Amino acid sequence: MGKKKRIKRRETYWRTNQNIRAPRLRVIDSENKQLGIFTFEEALKRAQKDGLDLVEIAAKANPPVAKIIDFAKFKYQQEKRERESRRKERRGTDQKEIWLTPFMGDNDYQVRLGRIKEFLGEGHKVRVTVRFKGRQMGHKEFGYKMTKKVVEDTKNTARVDQQPKFLGRQLLMTITPSTESKKEEKSETKEDKVKQSLS
Repeated sequence: MGKKKRIKRRETYWRTNQNIRAPRLRVIDSENKQLGIFTFEEALKRAQKDGLDLVEIAAKANPPVAKIIDFAKFKYQQEKRERESRRKERRGTDQKEIWLTPFMGDNDYQVRLGRIKEFLGEGHKVRVTVRFKGRQMGHKEFGYKMTKKVVEDTKNTARVDQQPKFLGRQLLMTITPSTESKKEEKSETKEDKVKQSLS
């Protein structure tokens, strides 16, 4: 089989300085203060006077919106936000899996529990799988005790998405970040957006 073709993301193009075509622009300064509507020449002179660039940030607006800012810094911030957005999209669809055994020692359990909490903190669903071997299948109640322990130890950050259920020699349960933690994350995201708009 041939190599899988890698899809290249289309890079956002920003018109800057002399590349801006609009004859009139609504201008915003580097502190997000609206300066008003100017001709292209007037807006460019203002940017050059401050040693900055004139960047068209909303070409479809009427008139188009341009911002006076350091373009290199502006582009870096935009790319950083796009990477963060893509990371959060991937994060929302990922499901992680942690393997346990019905009679595992406390030290091993604490290590696995730490991983579970880490995954939940990153926004992932976690499938908890308790594996049974040989005669252990005669003591299924210990598997349920293990899943109950996980639920109890993550009650502040997670809720059960799929109740424990046997599939062959495995007891499966899925937990997901709780509504409260998602609300906190959304609240933080809103605060971040406000900070970003002021940056």
